[in-house]
Amino acid sequence: MTPTSVPSATPGALRPSLMLAAVSLLGFGLLYSLAGTGVGRALFPEQATGSLVERGGQVIGSSLVAQPFADDRYVQSRPSAAGYDTMALAGSNQARTNPALRTRIDDARAAVAAREGIAPADVPGDLVTQSGGGIDPHLSPAAVRVQIPRIARARGVDAAVIERLVDAHIEAPQFGILGAPRVNVLELNLALDAQAR
Repeated sequence: MTPTSVPSATPGALRPSLMLAAVSLLGFGLLYSLAGTGVGRALFPEQATGSLVERGGQVIGSSLVAQPFADDRYVQSRPSAAGYDTMALAGSNQARTNPALRTRIDDARAAVAAREGIAPADVPGDLVTQSGGGIDPHLSPAAVRVQIPRIARARGVDAAVIERLVDAHIEAPQFGILGAPRVNVLELNLALDAQAR
């Protein structure tokens, strides 16, 4: 039995190969990306630019990205495993069986309970757990409502006023069925400031 020989490349095969590579790179690598970006900007201009929130001509945040609020006059955001850094998005990656996770949650629950003046058992889960992305901009209505008395005291207003503002900012599940009711923390905090003027 004689070994089979590998056929040699024909001299004319290089040009079509290079053309296919160029068309693939330019067509799929550049033109397709530009077309997708253009269509996205045309159909969803706000989302395509990051859903940035501006006040007085200055960008102060994004409605898609959580940021920390330390002042008692504001709704506090969900904890972030990434330190609210958009370049380091991640959850804690700790399993439910990890003792360090249980300790962190218990410590966070005690801190939130002390800050809000409620029993640890009444602290909603999203005030002590981190989202998978690390920068979830929303809280459940329950997590916002436990903060109303503190915010009312700090702002010197009746809690019913803030309750009405919270109710006005509750977003329904997407398309009426996806997810749960939620409140965008940045947008609510901006509304709190606007109401104070």
